[in-house]
Order: sequence, then structure tokens, then C-alpha cells
Amino acid sequence: MSDNKKKLRIGLIGCGFMGRTHANGYNRVPNFFPELQYQPVLQAVCSRREEKVKAFANQWGVASYETDWRQLIARDDIDAVDICTPNHLHAEIAVAAAEAGKMVLTEKPLARNLEEAKSMVDAVSKAGVPNTVWYNYRRLPAVTLAKKIVASGKLGKIFHYRANFLQDWTINADLPQGGDAAWRMDVDVAGSGVTGDLLAHCIDTAMWLNGGITEVSAVTETFVKQRVHLDTGKLQEVGIDDACIFHCRFANGSLGLFESTRYARGHKALYTFEINGEHASIRWDLHDLNRLEYFDNAVDSDVKGWSSIHVTNGDHPYMEKWWVPGLGIGYEHSFVHQVADFLKSLETGEPCQPDFKNAYETQKVCEAVIESAKSRSWKGTEVEIG
Repeated sequence: MSDNKKKLRIGLIGCGFMGRTHANGYNRVPNFFPELQYQPVLQAVCSRREEKVKAFANQWGVASYETDWRQLIARDDIDAVDICTPNHLHAEIAVAAAEAGKMVLTEKPLARNLEEAKSMVDAVSKAGVPNTVWYNYRRLPAVTLAKKIVASGKLGKIFHYRANFLQDWTINADLPQGGDAAWRMDVDVAGSGVTGDLLAHCIDTAMWLNGGITEVSAVTETFVKQRVHLDTGKLQEVGIDDACIFHCRFANGSLGLFESTRYARGHKALYTFEINGEHASIRWDLHDLNRLEYFDNAVDSDVKGWSSIHVTNGDHPYMEKWWVPGLGIGYEHSFVHQVADFLKSLETGEPCQPDFKNAYETQKVCEAVIESAKSRSWKGTEVEIG
């Protein structure tokens, strides 16, 4: 490490799928963003099972490990706590970390519900510590380019926003709920099903691109009503939503249509969005994440049509840090970019968005979606617009 760099000592809690993506982000940032004043150091990782967490530390170059997150937070050699746990632990860990004066980063969704989310917002606000939530799709260059295009006004007045996030991994009545592998199926741990897990991504991106959502009308379904719980071995009611469809109104007057399901056979992670404006439209597909499609109605009619922008040029967002035009990057790079943006925010003093307060607005929409489906009625979101 260069002597003129400031160390940011990371305490990573959780060493599953998201722990790996975050660790990779911290490890790669110094190579590709050498100008940053701060350099992350994987100081400690924490998980309950010692054998697992020790192996993770060895694989990812983490200096030490803990099996109790409270011990990690209590250490004086930790500057920032990064939460990669199941959702039910987000609030407790985040509040404790903030009270200990640590910076706090957490995986999405912010929490299981609004009450927990509010406690997290209050804790980081009271402590005055930097914070962010890993809605990583914002950091894919094509999505960031979409943000620039919308902000430029090239689309004109926005009429429609539509998005979906489709998977198929739960189409099995024998799949259990609970435990380390299937905690997303347990409502007490996850808080909700596809709404908090998948639609939260869609909602965050939508409000980042198109502004606040003011009201929603939703339908949810749980296709398998009972599953064996791994913690009890008993057949128990399933409380999460397997599928959700909702339509909405945005503050700018446009209409939105969102769909998410884990019962779309043939889809592992199909995430798309499309925005239709007065003058132009854009659309994006995670399966072709380096491309953004653009339709410009001002083009001469004989050559008018959808154009495919390969977002790999040096003047595209983030791409000057990588290879040469024509060579794409992948999913993992979005986490590298979020680490870089968080480190840059420490230099500038500006919040790294989405911070907890911003992610709380997404949580409001998720809660309104769940409540709308239960009541079969429109629900306002009370999202702060501006």
C-alpha cells in the first residue's frame, strides 16, 4: 500500500454469495482506481461457523476473522462495517455499528420492514457516520448512461416505465424454507419474498431514473402454501410472496408497470427496464448488460429504429477504468464501482447514494406494495419527492 493512502479497515459480516461480491470489490478497487485517497483493507470477516469463515478469510485475503458480529464491531481496528447477512440481522447490526461510531454499508433491502429501516436511518443520522446500501445495478455503465440520458431531457416528457425481474429457482414444492440456504423463503428472516429481494432492485433503479413513486396497486401470490422449515423439520405456512405484479403512478405523471416472480421457467435472472418518453425511449436487459437500446423519434423515417449502444467506450460511465472499446465488463464490476464511489464520497464529504435515507424511500414503496396486495386497494407511498 502506498504511504500516502488512507486505510479504510473493513469488517465484513457474512461470507456467502454477497460477501464474495463485496470482497472482490474491495480487492479490485486499488488496481483500477489508483487515484483514490482511501484504500480498503479487508481487516476482518465474521460468520457463525468457524470452519467456513476461516476458509473465506484465507481465500479472499482477509487479515482475521470472528464468529460473533458483536466482537467484530467492538474492535478498534475496524473503520467500516459491511453487512452481508440475511435481512433480519440488518437493523440490529447497523444500529450497533453506528452507535460504535463505525461507517455502515449494508446489502439490500435496507431491512425487513419500515420500522427496522427507520431505526437504521435514525442511528446513522444520530451518529453522523457515512453509510450506503448496495443497490449495485446503478453502477453498471449502461444503467448509469440511462440516468445521464434521462437527466439530459432527451426523452422529453416521460409517459411509461416498465420493469421485470424473473427467476425460476423455487418451482419445486419440496424446496424447504429457512436455514442457511433457503432463508429467502422464510418470512421471519427475509421480511418478504420477491418484493424485497427482486422488486426492490427494480424500484430503486426506477426512482433513481424516473423520480418518486406516489401510489401503487399490487397483486401477490404464494403458489406453494406450506413448506418444511429446516430449523424445525415441520411443515409450516409460507409467508413470503412467490410472485408480485404492481402498477403505479410516478410524481412526474408517468405510469409504471412492474413484475417479479420466482416461477418463470427458463429465467434465472432476467432483469429489464424500458422508459418511453415524448421524443425517445430507452431499454436495458441484464442479460446483455453492456448494451443500452435507444429509439430517437427525430431520426429520419427511412433509417428510424432502435439503435444498440455498446457501452464500452472510454467516455461511457466508468469505462475509462477498464479495457478498450468493444471489450465488455460483467456483473462483478458493479460492486467494484460501488466501492470506488463510496471511497470517493469520503474524500468529497457527499453521501454515497443510495444512502440509508434514500433506501428508506424504496422500503416505503415495497411496504406499500405488500399492503396493497393484502387490502386489494391502491396505497400511497408517502415517498419524499425531490
